[in-house]
Amino acid sequence: MGHDHKHEHGHSHNHAHNANKKALTISFVLIAGFMVVEFVGGYITNSLALISDAGHMLSDAVALGLSLSALIFGARAATPSKTYGYKRFEILAALLNGIVLVLLAVFIFKEAIERLSSPPQVIGQGMMMISVTGLIINVIVAYILHSQGSTKENLNVRSAFLHVIGDLLGSVGAIVAALLIMLFGWYIADPIASMIVSLLVLYSGWNVLKESVNILMEAKPSDIDTDSVIETLKSVDGVEDIHDLHIWMITSEFTIMTVHLKVNKRADRDNVLEEAKKEIFEKFGIQHLTVQIEGKDVCSYEKICN
Repeated sequence: MGHDHKHEHGHSHNHAHNANKKALTISFVLIAGFMVVEFVGGYITNSLALISDAGHMLSDAVALGLSLSALIFGARAATPSKTYGYKRFEILAALLNGIVLVLLAVFIFKEAIERLSSPPQVIGQGMMMISVTGLIINVIVAYILHSQGSTKENLNVRSAFLHVIGDLLGSVGAIVAALLIMLFGWYIADPIASMIVSLLVLYSGWNVLKESVNILMEAKPSDIDTDSVIETLKSVDGVEDIHDLHIWMITSEFTIMTVHLKVNKRADRDNVLEEAKKEIFEKFGIQHLTVQIEGKDVCSYEKICN
């Protein structure tokens, strides 16, 4: 049986962890601070678009806070009872973020529909000033998360990034609505902008929700083809057959694979093991791999190994 876990991977993981933590901390302070300003501004100007955007910023602040907590808890060492540590906390945070986004989108859409029939008057100039400021804050936060955080590899950071992108688009919608109100007196633009924002929030929330559930169900990563893994292992000299193959994710950055290899009796088992690990790492990037080498059919009943 063999196991592979590279030192350089641990080093790069720690670097990414620290970068994600710094990016999330700065983003949390900026978003939470402006959220209060936007909510008060929305209340004063009577703008649902601003209030809904402030509500989205509240969810952003919660999302960033959860993501930050997840990184801190996820870095805790493994214990005898939690052999993978607290890494799954990141996925639980992403799941909660996704649920909050979906519920928030439904609430905003409902409020906007109620305002369509008789849109209230909105102070366009105040709405414009706050919306532009909000856009600038969101652009800064989105840049920080994208440039310093692992938005592609880490689902937790990506869910927080999508929160901010949705909020950024919400600010754009509020700016357009403010312009229409100032130039033409179209107060209906405010609830319409809110509806558009809610649909964007729903889309991003659903994607985060779907992917986090997928990880919790221990599905394989979408970019790894099981048939290709099987072909790669069977191409290793000395391997006669494979069974009990499992590929799953602890987090979006932590993929695990286990497999049983039935090998030729004359095969050098150490060479088979090293070659199998090398091929899987080079072709699929899986570093946490456990291989059981079998010289004879020790699983006479298929249901035991599958």
